[in-house]
Amino acid sequence: MSACSFKNDIDSNYYCQKLKFKCTYNDKLVRFKTSKGDFEVKLFGKDNPVTVSNFLENIDNNIYVNRKFYKIINYPQISFIHGGVNPENKFYTEKQQTLNKRSPSIPLEIKLKEEIKPRYNYQIRKTYKTEDLINTFEKGSIAMVKNGKNDSSSTEFFFVTNNIPELDGRYTIFGKIIKGFDVLEKIKKEDFIKKVEISN
Repeated sequence: MSACSFKNDIDSNYYCQKLKFKCTYNDKLVRFKTSKGDFEVKLFGKDNPVTVSNFLENIDNNIYVNRKFYKIINYPQISFIHGGVNPENKFYTEKQQTLNKRSPSIPLEIKLKEEIKPRYNYQIRKTYKTEDLINTFEKGSIAMVKNGKNDSSSTEFFFVTNNIPELDGRYTIFGKIIKGFDVLEKIKKEDFIKKVEISN
């Protein structure tokens, strides 16, 4: 199936209405204040409006205040640094109304270069098709954790410290660190997010 032949009737407005938040269609800057220092992330609102809008709502609702980096996976060439709130966590279950999350999941959102709208609930598994992706896993990329085959978590995210093309097309990559990457590299499991602030 080519990029042009994919039937893509559902758009971001549908999901924003379904999930009951206002869609953002502009790139945004946010600042992560952590126990190791601060870093700045550019969020790709133009390419991933549903995911970015959900993330901004989480920030507005203070979901990430004083939240630990709960899992760090280290390999020789790359690290995965997980943050957010795990829906299986007791805290999430007890505080779901406080967190203001209507669903533990949002749709997987992938954007291809020659398409106007993102694809929803659709993975790209064939390597040759990943060349058409707008966003790929690079040093400092942020993506939402998967929550099922074609869904992302509404609260969990992870950073990568290097390129990892093997995962391209399978996760929603919705931003990238543009300043302070060295801070991310220092993060350990005991570290935490003090706060995430919207810069623009």
